[in-house]
Amino acid sequence: MVKRQRAPSDGDSVPPTRSADSASSTATPSTARRRPRHPGRGRRILRWLGTGLLVVLAGIGLVATWTFFAGPPGVGHFRSAEGRSDYLSAYRDSMDRLPEPTDTHDLRTSHGTIRVYEWATDQNRGKTPILLVPGRASGVPMWMDNLENLAGERRVLAFDALGDSGLSEQAVPFEEFADQARPVDDVVSALAPEGVHLVGHSFGGAVASAYAHQYPDRTVTLTLLDPVFTLANPSPEMLWWSVVASLPGLPEAWREAALERIGGAEIDSEEDRGDPMTRMITAATAHYQAALPQPSPLTDDQLERLDMPAYVALASRDSLAGGQAAVERAESLPDSTVKVWPDTTHSLPMQAAGELEPELLRFFADQDR
Repeated sequence: MVKRQRAPSDGDSVPPTRSADSASSTATPSTARRRPRHPGRGRRILRWLGTGLLVVLAGIGLVATWTFFAGPPGVGHFRSAEGRSDYLSAYRDSMDRLPEPTDTHDLRTSHGTIRVYEWATDQNRGKTPILLVPGRASGVPMWMDNLENLAGERRVLAFDALGDSGLSEQAVPFEEFADQARPVDDVVSALAPEGVHLVGHSFGGAVASAYAHQYPDRTVTLTLLDPVFTLANPSPEMLWWSVVASLPGLPEAWREAALERIGGAEIDSEEDRGDPMTRMITAATAHYQAALPQPSPLTDDQLERLDMPAYVALASRDSLAGGQAAVERAESLPDSTVKVWPDTTHSLPMQAAGELEPELLRFFADQDR
């Protein structure tokens, strides 16, 4: 079953135009105005400074792009104790806005210790649980707008990703992106061995797809919420903003502009900046060095082998999932429900909260074993 709602195509960017310098006029001895000394020096200095700045930014960009795509060696870590403290303060404030977990687990896995939170009631413990896989730099608190509705009907498990900001602690490096599926299966084996309804947002969608590909028997359904590098590549513009948001040492205004562009919401007041989620994501992008290999979009063969029921939700604008190409490839999944959610950006789970959860719960109920 496929629901289709076409996403608008991204607009073409327009290159800036250049204006030619006007010719300098000559002065005669009778001219009252003094002729400036070295008339072209100012422009030359500006050109030199501009060229130097471009070289510096290009150097930073090359390093950041390599880190962003290939992942640095070793394990994820905070760059400073002060940065870690800022992040943890915002993380705890964000968690205080979530429903109180019924259990908290610190599970040893193949690549480190994973922090897992659980929400369950006596009424829903017998149902197939939902496992939430977060996007980069967001962790469990990203689900604050969705949890109450989901946990009211289902047992919910949510974890902080290894190698990313949060309370999970990576101990062993990931050699390749697909390795991230193994510790997720350690969580499923310990807490939901009969299988889960797997839900991933952004990079979490790529991790969820890798898990479903390797462990199809434990993936009852697969839900992808504007997944990144899963169905198609992001547009160059959105990819650039993602790299900018992760660069260390940039002015805070630049980082805010990048996060606004990705998330589709302006940070335009002190109240916005003081919001715990905003503080947490800003601190994560500024202070945490992730150690996660870059995923690649699934091949046609890999898509064909994801034959479990799949629900794919894509943003209508500024999507990082890949626009129309992502829609078409999602529709090629063997058993897919595909929807482009109107008036949403990459922050789709938050922007569609209140409408998204009932739709997902109906989807899960239809597919329960």
